[in-house]
Amino acid sequence: MQHTEIIKVLRTEPSLHEIMVRGWVRSFRSNRFIALNDGSTIHNLQCVVDFESFEESLLKKITVGAAIEVIGHLVESQGQGQAVEIQVAKIKVLGEADPEEVKRTILSPKRHSMEFLREQAHLRVRTNTFGAVMRLRSKLAFAIHEYFQKNGFYYMHAPIITGSDAEGAGEMFRVSALDPKNPPLDEQGNIDYKQDFFEKETNLTVSGQLEAETFAMGLGKVYTFGPTFRAENSNTSRHLAEFWMIEPEVAFCDLDGNMDLAEDFIKYVIQFALDNCQDDLEFLENRLLDEEKNKPQAERSEMSLREKLRFVLENNFKRVSYTEAIEILKRSKPNQKKKFKYLIEEWGADLQSEHERYLVEKHFKCPVILFDYPANIKSFYMRLNDDGKTVRAMDVLFPGIGEIVGGSQREERYDVLKQKMEVMGIPQDELYWYLDLRKFGTAVHSGFGLGFERLVQFVTGMGNIRDVIPYPRTPGNAEF
Repeated sequence: MQHTEIIKVLRTEPSLHEIMVRGWVRSFRSNRFIALNDGSTIHNLQCVVDFESFEESLLKKITVGAAIEVIGHLVESQGQGQAVEIQVAKIKVLGEADPEEVKRTILSPKRHSMEFLREQAHLRVRTNTFGAVMRLRSKLAFAIHEYFQKNGFYYMHAPIITGSDAEGAGEMFRVSALDPKNPPLDEQGNIDYKQDFFEKETNLTVSGQLEAETFAMGLGKVYTFGPTFRAENSNTSRHLAEFWMIEPEVAFCDLDGNMDLAEDFIKYVIQFALDNCQDDLEFLENRLLDEEKNKPQAERSEMSLREKLRFVLENNFKRVSYTEAIEILKRSKPNQKKKFKYLIEEWGADLQSEHERYLVEKHFKCPVILFDYPANIKSFYMRLNDDGKTVRAMDVLFPGIGEIVGGSQREERYDVLKQKMEVMGIPQDELYWYLDLRKFGTAVHSGFGLGFERLVQFVTGMGNIRDVIPYPRTPGNAEF
């Protein structure tokens, strides 16, 4: 007999036929009622045991955390909270769990802090909160591929090990096969990377954008969705050392088309989550509402989780130039009363999360797309405007989280790009192939990057970005 997932069982009508389920025990009350969960849904399946029909030694093994197999008939539930339950005919213990050890873990049936859950990351997906987050993460990943495939994009795999720094920031993890204690040196006393595996200095990628551009200039519309790495030593609720990046690149597409694509894409993915993850979203929303009760009124969110998601869906994204945004922020009460941590005093300032959230939540009261940023705070590959001071870059800003998407129209003019690379010290010999794209049939093209974990963080309402990844990775802690 094949076992049936609990999510399917809970949607099934009562039947005279026997069914088999497998899962982990969440609770066992009165030697009679087993709450069983197999991870397929936030909801438990109640399995009703006639304890007089089973050996006491077997029943003692049915403890919280144990893995069991149950065979029985699916009947209409006599209790509240579920439509059906299983009248148990057979039980098999597949894996025991010592109750004394369970008490020292997050599997114990009580509320645990998020810090404690991070300490036992290998077990936390067995909890309701992280089960819901990981199911949503999976659905969102599927929705991303579905959107691009439906809209004529081709999926490509950008290299994980690379010799180029796409962002020009230098915050990259080095990859080397040389002896770290005794590396070979050149005549100048520097590490001789010509003796390394790739015969050059290489790193873990920070972005697949540059390689995606090569595909876009041959296939038209492509996207990458894969791991990227930043060696930015910032242990905050917004930063990860390893994260997945969604990066579409489109030929014959200017900045306006890029903004259209970003808005349409985000709305599609969020709608998919609302349509397919209602139970998990409801649970996470209620969890957040419980947390909000312990905060001062002024610190509570004005919207519930699903209201935030519908807020994005139901509002057109306001498009505002960086210059206009700076003037709004300079005149704002928080800035004039020095309530911003980073005060806005002049054009050219790099906006912080507090500024971005003010524009979305207080001033415009809708998602915002900022565009035309100062050239000196953006990357070399962004298309320079005719004023020579700004580039055709954009950021999408959301409530509660600030920037969620960053993109630009790429510089398609060979001479301009070459000059920008010279000024910014970008090695042209390493990126000759990138310049070549501007020599053989150059064309307007654009794209954006969206950190997948940032998207999951927004959709799930989790406050710390480390709580939306399978394992909590920080600059000083690679896995646990």
